Amino acid sequence: MDNHHLMNLLRQVRDGRIDVAAAMQDLRDLPFENLGYARVDNHRCVRTGVSEVIYCEGKTVSQTQGIVQRLMRHHDNILATRASEEIFEGIQAITDDCEYHATARILVIKPRPMELKGHIAVITAGTSDIPVAEEAAVTAETLGNRVQRIYDAGVAGIHRILNVREDLQEARVAVVVAGMEGALTSVVGGLVACPVIGVPTSIGYGASFGGVAALLCMLNSCASGVSVVNIDNGFGAAYQASLINQIGLRPAETDDSENEGKAPGDHRPRPKAAKVSLVQAS
Repeated sequence: MDNHHLMNLLRQVRDGRIDVAAAMQDLRDLPFENLGYARVDNHRCVRTGVSEVIYCEGKTVSQTQGIVQRLMRHHDNILATRASEEIFEGIQAITDDCEYHATARILVIKPRPMELKGHIAVITAGTSDIPVAEEAAVTAETLGNRVQRIYDAGVAGIHRILNVREDLQEARVAVVVAGMEGALTSVVGGLVACPVIGVPTSIGYGASFGGVAALLCMLNSCASGVSVVNIDNGFGAAYQASLINQIGLRPAETDDSENEGKAPGDHRPRPKAAKVSLVQAS
């Protein structure tokens, strides 16, 4: 249950459209549901603004189906990462309300349109880095962010990244996905004023050590404002980028009665009445 659904439920109780017992029934499984093999965290969206994300690797099809069925009762735009074709087919068996992004290996269950905010740039050094970049891009879009993809702009042809520097400078966050020596993250970090999140990938020959070389290069970047996530972790980079991108863009959840008499889009709090003290003269 996300904040929107919870607020709507509370309004229905307030307005007498449902009774307290019915509301309690809806809230019964709010903290979590214990399936034996998973404790589905239905409360996570209330705490963090994002429903629980399903990491599919290591889970059976039936386990993934069970988790999805529970989350679908309360949430839209449910993310399932590292999803194989087999997992996709298993989810299709229980609902056709899903989209599969094969390159990103991401399933979005109950996809719903939403306003895309801000500007996140997702950049790759090479074409081979695109699967990790797409995991980042699809995740960011599903979380409600506007994403610009800039692919195959690595340092072996430095003019390619310089050619899009104006686009980079408009971004609120840049996610840089690179394997081999991972130098592109430092280059972008030196071109922009926004936070840069480096994503080392496991792309490269033997001495790249499955992404460790790129990871160490990014961790040792001399460009300020660079942070780094784990190897191939496009999801983690996108989640962090979304938090940064939406700072100041998302209005706080308010009760509808607080907005009565306001112009559309006016989320400013009503001014509080001044307290007046009456002092009787002696």
